[in-house]
Amino acid sequence: MTTLLLSHQTCTRHIMPGSPESPSRLEAIEQALQHEDFNLLQREDCPEATSAQIARAHDPAYINEIRDLTPESGDFWIDGDTSLCPHSYKAALKAAGGAIRATDAVMSGEVENAFCAVRPPGHHAEKARAMGFCLFNNAAIAALHARHQYDAERIAILDFDVHHGNGTQDIFQQDPNLFYGSTHQMPLFPGTGAASETGVGNIFNTPLTAGSGGDKIREAWNDRLFPALFDFSPDLLVISAGFDAHVDDPLAALCLTTADFRWLSAKIVDFADQHCDKRVISLLEGGYDLRALGECVATHVDVLLDAGL
Repeated sequence: MTTLLLSHQTCTRHIMPGSPESPSRLEAIEQALQHEDFNLLQREDCPEATSAQIARAHDPAYINEIRDLTPESGDFWIDGDTSLCPHSYKAALKAAGGAIRATDAVMSGEVENAFCAVRPPGHHAEKARAMGFCLFNNAAIAALHARHQYDAERIAILDFDVHHGNGTQDIFQQDPNLFYGSTHQMPLFPGTGAASETGVGNIFNTPLTAGSGGDKIREAWNDRLFPALFDFSPDLLVISAGFDAHVDDPLAALCLTTADFRWLSAKIVDFADQHCDKRVISLLEGGYDLRALGECVATHVDVLLDAGL
C-alpha cells in the first residue's frame, strides 16, 4: 500500500481577489510533489461530494445558500475575507469530495493514509456559516462520512493550523465521540480557541503566544494533546494540516520550521501506527508563504508516504 494524493484542477479556479488564499498555493504544492521522491504516490482527481454527504456536517439550507450565492460572473463577498466566484461552489464540492474519497480509501484498507491538496480550505466553516476563506468543513465531512459509511465509533481531528478551527469545534462540541485537538496562536483570528473551551470534554485547545517555536509546539503536543488523544482511543485520525505556523508565513507570528512540521507529522503517524491501524486522512488548510508551503507539504507527505510503504 502507498499514500493517496487527491487534488483537482477545479480547486485552482476558485479565486478571491487580493486574497493570500490563492490558486498559487496548489501550484506550489504540485511543483513540490513533482520530485522523484514522490513517484510512488497514488494520484487521483477528487470526485464531487453530494449534498447529502456535506449535510452530515452542515445545515442543508446553508449548502443551498452557498450554491445560490455563487455568481454567474464577478464576485460575491460573504465577509471581508471570504468570497465566491463562478467556480467556487464546484471547487468546494471537489474539496469535500476529496475528503470523502480519502476516507473511503483509508477506511476500506485500499491505502493506509491520504493527503488532500484541495481548496477552499475548511476548518473555519461552521455548521451554517462560511468564514475565514472556508466554505465547507472538509475535515468534519471526512470524519462524519467515516462514521456513517464505516461505523467508525471514535474519530479525532488534529489541527496544527496557526488559526483555531472554530468551525470544527462548532460542529463537534456536543458529541463526546468526536475529538478535536488544536494548537494555534492566540490572540489571533478567529478569536476562539481558549483552553477553557472544552465542549463536552472532547475539545482540547492549546493556544500559543506569538513568537512560540518548536519547543513550545513539542511541549503542547507531548504534554497535553497526545495524552488526551491516547485516553480518547480513536479509530481514525483526521489532520487539519495548516502550515501557516511557519516562521516565514505572513499571516501570523508563530516560529515553526519545516523540521518542526516533520516532527509533528511523524508523531501523529506513529500514534496512528500504534493505535488506529495506521489510518490517517490529512487535508490542506492554511499556509501562505509559497516557498514554505511547498517545502512543508513535501515534508508532511514524505512522512505519510514512508508510513504507507
